[in-house]
Amino acid sequence: MKKFLSGLTAGILLALPALASAAEAAAAGGGSDHMKMFAVALGAGLAIGIGALGGALGQGKAAAAALEGIARNPGAAGKITTPMIIGLALIESLVIYALIIAFLILA
Repeated sequence: MKKFLSGLTAGILLALPALASAAEAAAAGGGSDHMKMFAVALGAGLAIGIGALGGALGQGKAAAAALEGIARNPGAAGKITTPMIIGLALIESLVIYALIIAFLILA
């Protein structure tokens, strides 16, 4: 999984300069409207994709840590569950912000 994420990150980082220069050329009038829409759609897709990926990884780690704590001390389940739910809600709010930004990019 780490190799996949590393490869995905490297691919995105290597593609960004080329996409940025293409978007700049399109904005300067050298490109067509299709290129502009492609750059906007790609930006929105990356915004929500990276946001959802980060949120999913954060939620997985939080839930795993909480379940491990409950497994080690079942009596502390009530004290662990509430902060975990609050943390998961905050993580999910960041993903919703990424979705809102993606919609704003498209508008």
